[in-house]
Amino acid sequence: MTPVQNIVVHNLQTAPSFRAPLARRMEPDLRTVSLLLVFCLLTGCAAYSSRQVAPTPIVQAKAEIPETQLLDVGILVFESKELDPKDAKKEGTNAEIRKAESHFIPYHLKNTLHQSSHWGAVQVIPAATDSVDLTVGGKILSSNGEHLVLAIEAKDATGKKWLKKTYRDTATASSYTGNQPGQKEPYQNLYNTIANDLAAFKLKLTAADIKTIRTVAQLKYAQTFAPDAFAGYLIADKNKPLRINRLPAADDPMMARLLQIREREYMYVDTLNQQYEDFYNQMWPSYENWRKLNQVERDAIKKIKKEAFTKQLLGALLIAGAVAIGSSSDSDTARVVTPAMIVIGGQVFISGWNVSKDARMHSAAIEELSESFGAQMQPVTVQFEGKQYELTGSAEEQFAQWKTLLRQIYFAETGFGPAPPVKNTNQ
Repeated sequence: MTPVQNIVVHNLQTAPSFRAPLARRMEPDLRTVSLLLVFCLLTGCAAYSSRQVAPTPIVQAKAEIPETQLLDVGILVFESKELDPKDAKKEGTNAEIRKAESHFIPYHLKNTLHQSSHWGAVQVIPAATDSVDLTVGGKILSSNGEHLVLAIEAKDATGKKWLKKTYRDTATASSYTGNQPGQKEPYQNLYNTIANDLAAFKLKLTAADIKTIRTVAQLKYAQTFAPDAFAGYLIADKNKPLRINRLPAADDPMMARLLQIREREYMYVDTLNQQYEDFYNQMWPSYENWRKLNQVERDAIKKIKKEAFTKQLLGALLIAGAVAIGSSSDSDTARVVTPAMIVIGGQVFISGWNVSKDARMHSAAIEELSESFGAQMQPVTVQFEGKQYELTGSAEEQFAQWKTLLRQIYFAETGFGPAPPVKNTNQ
């Protein structure tokens, strides 16, 4: 039995009118319940709260790590469910911002991993590739300036899963102070936690484990270009990590060529990440302001909705109480008080709806703030053997074009297979 129920029962048992007819006995207690409900509302029974993630400093490497023990990391452009206008409005964002965040968030994660000093090259990649030792993927589940929820999954080149977790953080007004591009942002605790989890897994690996991951990555990359030549080098068992069956000779010329090809892919990814960096820096001030304003707006909306709900219920209770008094008494006082309570209750009720209108105005302001965002990659011109090649379209399309160009280079150098056509801007 709840405390309110206890009080109601107590009043029924001890009220002076206990011996009165049942209908007459119930009326004062309805007023008591009404007053209790109003008191509950006014003292915060409908309060809003959210859990703030504890401060999480990044765990940095205690000493310089030898190059042979470093793993190269590729962070995929983040995914997100397709937001229709209704879902976007409910969450407090829009499809264009979500599209921009899918590039912004992984790039800030890249910066955070760099700060930890546990890794080799860390780059954002638009699509999966066998050229990296560790692939980190992410999905934006929620992001609106107040909350950030990310689903993160990481796998190494052998296919072994390092982590699969959902990370949540809540921003407050103080989260938007002291931030700096590439260093600290409102949800830095979340980014630090992801980086720490990845580093914690890596620290459990032996030197032999890391060497195996690096070697498997090389052999997988070689198989994508020369599957016949490198068949049988890896063993793939269902639901188990890839294992090394045999290794090419240390001076294998084909492997040497493929490693050079991989270096060229790294060079392109470096160029691509310069664009990501430019976009990240250009987006930072607007995005920071939008998130800050969105957080303030959402906080204001919650307070307004709480106030509106309180006023509406209070008005309804005053009206109900007036009706109860009028039906239970024929006194002159009742005839005077009842209409007054109804008028006051109606005014409070209308006031609540007016406040709700203010909340809708705030929501409209958030939508207006959200309309200006979007991300589009600029064409990239790459040079090889005195020729220029232009890569156009989205980052994913450019990356696919570059891989086609790498195969053309490999075919030209080895004579294996036909060379697919690639657009030459000098022609």
